[in-house]
Amino acid sequence: MGFQDFLGNAQTVTHLRESIRAGRFPHSLILAGPRGAGKYTLALMLAKAVNCLHPTESPTESGPLPDFCGACRNCTRIGAAANLEERVAEAIAAREDLRETDKRETRILIQTHPDVLIVPPDPPQLLIKLGQVRQVIHVAYYRPPVESKRTFTIFTSSAFMKEAANSLLKVLEEPPEHTSLILLTENPQELLPTIRSRAVVHRLGALPASDLEALLAQRRPELKPPDRALAARLAEGAVGRALTIDLGVYLLSRQDALVLLHTALREPDYSALFHATESYRAGADGQEKTINLLRATGSLLEDLLLVFAGTPQLIRNIDLAPELDRLAQNLNVDWIDSASRALVQVEQGMRRNLLRSLSLDAMAVSLDRN
Repeated sequence: MGFQDFLGNAQTVTHLRESIRAGRFPHSLILAGPRGAGKYTLALMLAKAVNCLHPTESPTESGPLPDFCGACRNCTRIGAAANLEERVAEAIAAREDLRETDKRETRILIQTHPDVLIVPPDPPQLLIKLGQVRQVIHVAYYRPPVESKRTFTIFTSSAFMKEAANSLLKVLEEPPEHTSLILLTENPQELLPTIRSRAVVHRLGALPASDLEALLAQRRPELKPPDRALAARLAEGAVGRALTIDLGVYLLSRQDALVLLHTALREPDYSALFHATESYRAGADGQEKTINLLRATGSLLEDLLLVFAGTPQLIRNIDLAPELDRLAQNLNVDWIDSASRALVQVEQGMRRNLLRSLSLDAMAVSLDRN
């Protein structure tokens, strides 16, 4: 177990390992890249490499570089946070067991090692909140490392509440010598310019679809060749997404996304629309379904734009090529832009706890071209 298990982006990983070797690991680091590119996995690996009790070296093109054993007490405890969704679910369940007064004041934080604090978006708004950042500040200034060389705080999202983002600037402007903050983001522009200017930015690029397809043939042999090709395209160059994508769930979400588009672009069948959106109700399951639907709809809109632009060979939903071609004949760039904006409005409405099914219905009806 070590950095050799991290697939792709060798140059970025090498630069970060060189900073560990030189003893100049940054106080503030932004890892940017598409969802599933391995940002969280790499962040945990870096925390292990810095704090490993039995550090090793592994060969690279630029010579031997620091690595981690994966078996010592620090490596195993940091590694226990690898399944982020499971750890977050446990933290949410623990919060639900609290009294109402305590529940309102408790923020979701993950800490499987005393010197590594992981900050996910706090539900239900799925934003990094002020209470979480206050805990980060407390840890940074008043809790030096107790079992390792360096403390790490990993923000798994760049979706900050305004007050939380402003409060984070204090740590970034005057970082304690013994701590490092790692911010993970799909889009660095979501972060305040004052945050970006105080952090070192490293980007994880996409891998070619052909490489992902070959990897899937090795790691997920149960997938048939057409499914491997589709999964590789949908992953958008992200290794983690390719290996973990549930095509069954995606195809169900895409089916509802097609209902939304058909309602807007063809003869509207509102009964089909209302039947499709009825299940997008309150609760965690409804929230996850809505997120999946928005992502599937966004994927279809991007493919429609590619078809409209005359580059159908770049679409991701390759099994829908004829259907996308027919849909593209009934729209223009302005409509695609309006639809994309409508998706953003639904996503923002989710953060304000608006009724999801009504938001989806309203979006489809507002885009009706008939």
